[in-house]
Amino acid sequence: MIIHLIVACEIMFWVFIAAGLAARYLLRKPTLGAALLICAPLVDVVLLVATALDLRGGGQANFSHGLAAAYIGVSVAFGHSLVSWADAQFSYRFAGGPPPVSPPKYGTPRAVREWREFGKAALAWAISCGLLAVAIFLVDDAGRTEALEGWISNLTLVLGIWGVVALSYTLFPKREKLTARG
Repeated sequence: MIIHLIVACEIMFWVFIAAGLAARYLLRKPTLGAALLICAPLVDVVLLVATALDLRGGGQANFSHGLAAAYIGVSVAFGHSLVSWADAQFSYRFAGGPPPVSPPKYGTPRAVREWREFGKAALAWAISCGLLAVAIFLVDDAGRTEALEGWISNLTLVLGIWGVVALSYTLFPKREKLTARG
């Protein structure tokens, strides 16, 4: 049930964003657009409550409960930048707005961007692991929460790899290829 709810929440997240941007730019109703955009993060609350109720009701913690915590963490940490990206794309394509700014590809600006994204990943990790730790504490049955502890280890590994990638752009910055002229 939780897996289906995660899929439904992801779909609803993008439906609210698309509807909010359509209301803002196509219908020229910024208040309605803002209200719809605010509904996007509320989808996470639905998932959080459903997951908590499932565990509280005696459900065995499994992969889907860990995935729900990871989904919520990523959604909270990266949600604003996803909405900003979608807003810039929508404004440009449908409302005559300026072209979206492409992320930097080379040198120090690229390294700074990678560290900023790592910061979001660290926030997602903290939220996800915090939710997992609270679930483990509240269930208070090691036999029922073993899968959640595995999620903490896996999320920590992913964060470590992300940090290595960000560090690589600092130590070995990607440089623009020079082309021969003439």
